[in-house]
Parts: sequence; structure tokens; C-alpha cells
Amino acid sequence: MRIEIYHASKYGNGAEVAEELRRLLESRGHQARAQHFKDASPGSLPSADLYVFGSPGRIGKPIGGMRRFLKKAKLPAGTRYALFSTEAMPRPDKNGRMPTEEEIAQWQRIQPLMDEILVSKELRKVADAKIYVKDLKGPLEDGWQRKVEQFADAW
Repeated sequence: MRIEIYHASKYGNGAEVAEELRRLLESRGHQARAQHFKDASPGSLPSADLYVFGSPGRIGKPIGGMRRFLKKAKLPAGTRYALFSTEAMPRPDKNGRMPTEEEIAQWQRIQPLMDEILVSKELRKVADAKIYVKDLKGPLEDGWQRKVEQFADAW
């Protein structure tokens, strides 16, 4: 299978996830290429069996450049895609209570907003993964490589 991975990464967390995914897929016999979305032309993406898009969150949304890239991406209807996001690790409030999944979903809308763009193009989602970042610039959460492996197993 040929897989194209496009990520956004300011502090290197998304790039690290994309490279780990590429390495894992190649070890399984797939052809995979990972690159920053700024190094690609959304209007002429190479042919692939699966496209993977990854973005960090900025104020609960995918970064603007990645949203614009997805809106401009020219892919045929029915094309398969997967998403990953690097998101701030949930923290307890001042009373020590951790937010619920529903509360997190209210302020972390990275993947739903990316899905909205891609579904409007009639693309077909096959998997998603959230990789948490411990602090603004990293590092990634403990065990993140296992999450990437589970993400790759989902297709």
C-alpha cells in the first residue's frame, strides 16, 4: 500500500509522530512518505491508497495552514484518509478534578474540524489518533509510540 503523510509541526512533535508512523509502515512493507504540509502542493498531491493528515492544536483548532491545505487538497471522492493530532495533555483544574471526555471535546476540536473539511469532499475516514503533548513544546506523552502503532493497526 502507498501512504502519503502530511503533518504540521512547529516544535517537532507532529514531525516525530509522522516519522515514527512512516518508519513503522515501511517496516510492514508499505511505501510511505512523510512531509510537512508546507513542502507539498495541495492541488497536485501524488496518488496514494491512503492519506494521513496530522495537525497540532491552536486554541482547540487545527492550525490555519493545515485547514487551508485541506480545503485546497484535490483528491477524488471516496479517497481514504486518517487523522492524527498532537494535543495538550488534559490537566486537573484548581480543585484537582480531571476534565471528562465530553469537556475535553468541547475545547479540543482539532480532528472534528479537519473531518468536516474532508467529509465535505466526500472522502472516507478510516482511523484517527490523539497524541498528547506534556507541555507546549513537548515532549510527547509517555507511550506515544504504542498509540502510533495502534493507529497504524486500525487500517
